Amino acid sequence: MKHPARPWLIGIAAVLVLGVGVLVLVVRAKLPTGAEVAAQVAASFEKRFGVALKVGGAHWSLLPAPVLVLTDIATEQPRPITLRRIALQLKLAPLLHRVIAVDDVEIDSLVLPRTSVQAFRGKGPKPAEGDGNLVALPTPWTLAPVPVELLRWRDVVWIDRRDISLAYDGEIAFDPEWRPRQARIERAGVSPPVRLRLDREAGQDRWRTRIDAGGGTWNGVARFETLADGKLRASAELDPHQIDIESLVQAFGRSTPVAGKVSGHSTLEAQTDKAQDLGALMRSLHTRTTFSVQPATLTKLDIAKAVSTAGISRGGRTALDELTGTLDTQSTDDGVVMQYSNLQARSGVLSASGKLRLFNRKIDGEVAVDLVDGVVGVPLKIGGTVSDPELSLTGAALTGAAIGSAVLPGVGTAIGARVGQQVEKLFGGGKPAPAKPQPRPSRKP
Repeated sequence: MKHPARPWLIGIAAVLVLGVGVLVLVVRAKLPTGAEVAAQVAASFEKRFGVALKVGGAHWSLLPAPVLVLTDIATEQPRPITLRRIALQLKLAPLLHRVIAVDDVEIDSLVLPRTSVQAFRGKGPKPAEGDGNLVALPTPWTLAPVPVELLRWRDVVWIDRRDISLAYDGEIAFDPEWRPRQARIERAGVSPPVRLRLDREAGQDRWRTRIDAGGGTWNGVARFETLADGKLRASAELDPHQIDIESLVQAFGRSTPVAGKVSGHSTLEAQTDKAQDLGALMRSLHTRTTFSVQPATLTKLDIAKAVSTAGISRGGRTALDELTGTLDTQSTDDGVVMQYSNLQARSGVLSASGKLRLFNRKIDGEVAVDLVDGVVGVPLKIGGTVSDPELSLTGAALTGAAIGSAVLPGVGTAIGARVGQQVEKLFGGGKPAPAKPQPRPSRKP
């Protein structure tokens, strides 16, 4: 016996299928062609940013979900920004109500030369546009509370001022107000992996932060705050643990004169006047790390040789039982300034203390060295570059070495260096001592 409701169900299903088919035909009739979409995207981009854009191709697809794919995109700049493919998958129901809700954005092979990216600084949407949204839309179109559910990218390449290319993969799942619910960013093709992962804590502006780098970890908590005056502040407390310095630095195309595994504590802080200007937030980043490397090796410097030869020393190695200190970094428009302070190094042969500054790969610093054979407090100058550092005795030490050899042969430079520092002051190396008033001669009656 046939079920009495079956003909009605079949009839309803047929009507629904027919209705969807008609809807698809109507929507397709109103959609622009791929060439029209490409032309519209290029025109809108140039109007917004003042930079011409070429779009090689555009493709619409409505089923099973609305999808827009753009390919072979390039800015018209001396060194263009290029994008092989970007795909946007939208939600159909909100779209019919003129609401933009994107399920997934996929970016493939984006190349970002630093000099070209700088041309867009300050040209993004203003806070008053689009009801405060990051994207300004024509009336009556609006953005959904979560405009983008998931952003994924593969082979996004950043080219820095030194023409070093670094590729990244990653993805971000968003909550309302563009807050990342989960995020993953990693250096592509690097072993051991260098990876950042964020997990939001119960809807708060706090994220559990896990970093894998150099075979170790750099874990902690990150925070975002919107201050009363509208400024955005980001901060983090992280604890590096057993991170191989050479492996970490090489993952970013750099070299380092220090080898060993570092542990310690890091604080990060950044602030910007406008919550929408995330670029300014990154450019204001300041970090402070107290660190300990046990054991450590100076791979391009021989401190004992610099003291014994009393001249400029390049190359060699210095093995240390421990190296500790504090590293402050400050981002600027011209690069990151790195300040090392309270440096303390010790081994069975020597102990040393000092400070140095590193900017655009140039080194400038001073170290005082004590050797176990009786040479105490020898001041050394550190200069050169990260790839070719050099040690040399300061002017005071050179003068002291000569005086020490002449006055007390065989004692070395210990006393001579101190005498030399005083001699340097006498000849203008230090602050001149204030002149003492001379007694006036008394007159005889």
